[in-house]
Amino acid sequence: MAPTVQWVIGKGDLSVSDPSTYWLTVTNIILGLVTLIGCAAVAIGVLQELAARAKKRTALSKLDREVTDLVASFDGHAFHVPSLGVTMADGGEELGKKEER
Repeated sequence: MAPTVQWVIGKGDLSVSDPSTYWLTVTNIILGLVTLIGCAAVAIGVLQELAARAKKRTALSKLDREVTDLVASFDGHAFHVPSLGVTMADGGEELGKKEER
């Protein structure tokens, strides 16, 4: 049977000068820093994404307001362009009477 592990602080059993304990502590500190850096990178990415979405939403709402104002100034189906003239659904070419066979 394996002996039980005893941790007694103040008695000298836990020594920082022990090489295995020293490198274990250094490794844990480095891994903790890497974890914190990774969490910070993810948080920065999320914040940038939220800011980009808010900026896009603001730009689209401004465009929506402009289009709504433009459409409201007319009857909603036509835009007044004097140089365009009268348009037809088929592209403006008049259709003659169908030839009878």
